[in-house]
Amino acid sequence: MGLLKKLRAARKLLLVVLIPLALLPLPLIHPSSEASCAYVLIVTAVYWVSEAIPLGAAALVPAFLYPLFGVLKSSEVASEYFKDTTLLLIGVICLAASIEKWNLHKRLALRMVMIAGAKPGMLVLGFMCCTAFLSMWLSNTSTTAMVMPIAEAVLQQLISTGAADIDEEAEAISEGDEEQGGLEDKEENLDKTQLELLFQKESGTKSDLITLTNLETAVSIPELPTSSRKQSSRYPTKRDHMICKCLSLSITYAATIGGLITITGTSTNLIFTEQFNIRYPEAQVINFGTWFIFSLPISLIMLFLTWVWLHCLFLGCNFRETCSLSKKRKTKREELSEKRIQEEYEKLGPISYPELVTGVFFVLMTLLWFTREPGFVPGWTSLFEKKGYRTDATISVLLGFLLFLIPSRKPCFSQAGDRDQGSSSEDEEDSDTLAPMITWKDFQKLMPWEIVILVGGGYALAAGCKVSGLSVWMGRQLEPMNSLPPWTITLLACLLVSAVTEFASNPATITVFLPILSTMSETLHINPLYTLIPATMCVSFGVMLPVGNPPNAIVFSYGHCQVSDMVKAGFGVNLIGVVVVMVAIMTWGVPLFQLSEFPAWAVMGNVTESL
Repeated sequence: MGLLKKLRAARKLLLVVLIPLALLPLPLIHPSSEASCAYVLIVTAVYWVSEAIPLGAAALVPAFLYPLFGVLKSSEVASEYFKDTTLLLIGVICLAASIEKWNLHKRLALRMVMIAGAKPGMLVLGFMCCTAFLSMWLSNTSTTAMVMPIAEAVLQQLISTGAADIDEEAEAISEGDEEQGGLEDKEENLDKTQLELLFQKESGTKSDLITLTNLETAVSIPELPTSSRKQSSRYPTKRDHMICKCLSLSITYAATIGGLITITGTSTNLIFTEQFNIRYPEAQVINFGTWFIFSLPISLIMLFLTWVWLHCLFLGCNFRETCSLSKKRKTKREELSEKRIQEEYEKLGPISYPELVTGVFFVLMTLLWFTREPGFVPGWTSLFEKKGYRTDATISVLLGFLLFLIPSRKPCFSQAGDRDQGSSSEDEEDSDTLAPMITWKDFQKLMPWEIVILVGGGYALAAGCKVSGLSVWMGRQLEPMNSLPPWTITLLACLLVSAVTEFASNPATITVFLPILSTMSETLHINPLYTLIPATMCVSFGVMLPVGNPPNAIVFSYGHCQVSDMVKAGFGVNLIGVVVVMVAIMTWGVPLFQLSEFPAWAVMGNVTESL
């Protein structure tokens, strides 16, 4: 038993050591570039899926194995770890740091919840809308971590108000009981006498007598398990518990749905965009505007259907009772909850100068992204003589850089006579006046360097597959699938990545599948976007388990939900997502991305790889 415990404790270390050794015959028996690249790809993929070592550390495997096996030069591998999307992410994180530092996210969330009201159904919908909106620009994990404390404060207010209501009802019942005290005393004495006779008859002795008072004490403790007592004390009623479950799960699902809307909303979108642009440089079809136009309807439909699903699952189907905006229908608890939200919002005070600057930068960055190359009209990049030099990362980094320069206090030009005191406190005030909107420490706190390295590892793997010819070999193995219609292939890809991502990280899953799906699409003469876009979206639907993604783990840590709750609710959300994405790619996705024909840029990409 001791040996088994030691082996179990060291299972990750054993996996890290044994997997490369077990697969080593592959490049040794078949000494070719394809076999060597396949060896590196499989080892890295196993490390990612098993999470035997941190994802960022596993992403460094191609950096030393590719040069050792002669697949890519060390300088070529290194260049894959820092791309245009890394700069895009840096600029977005600068804006996110400013939003979090000056509590703009809290103001937006509370304001949207105030508009929605405290009715359970509308409260859940309000939190879902504000979470999805924030998740468009911030990471899903950061958004969930920001919104959950606000939601928890509202839930605690609901619970405490419910407990007070129950206490009031108990007091009313006790007052009514006192009026019938004489009758109850007689009944109680009669019950005690009957119990005494019963136990005397069964045990035969008076010493074994258990009176009614002792019987109640003796029975009440064993009959109620500790977990049940905690649950009953934490939630006054079952309905309160259901509201807590519904609101908690709605936040993690809304964060996932909101991340689909923009390219920067989640790391999987960034990985897809960069890998697609590298593999098909002549495509010029994926940018902020086209992605937004395609994904916004998907997210809106998913958000509404997910809200309906969670409402029916936890709150029932009586939408009129839980979603009415009429003041006459509000209970005391709902009024107190609205008051609590109002108090939290008033604590923020009037909008501050840093919040205003952050909001301006937020709107400016969005507008510049949209108008760079909108597609239907010339964008602002047409004003420059040289084309193709400016990307979304250019805007992102420029505005992020300015946040390190702009003072966080409103500039005021006072008269010289007001500064004649010359005290040290004034010097400190002057230095505070010039303090920037964000500091490097603020940026560093939010910058996900592990994701940057992970994305770089994916680019390195894709480059190795292209140079070694492994992607061409994999495409040939998929030729028997030619007989299937394109929508069937896309559906199978969506279901496959949705299942895998429940147990593996989203970035790792999409990094492994993108080269395979690209090669398969080229081999079967299907527009690569027809399979890549749905697969990229469906890889975010790892919502059935706490380990599926970080937002799930954050929500699960609050203790309102059990794993069974997440599985039931997540299965419905997963199914909704796959269906909506499939409908989208087969309807408005066709004219938007010209999916009805095999594009010339895909043919050129295939020819380049063959060479």
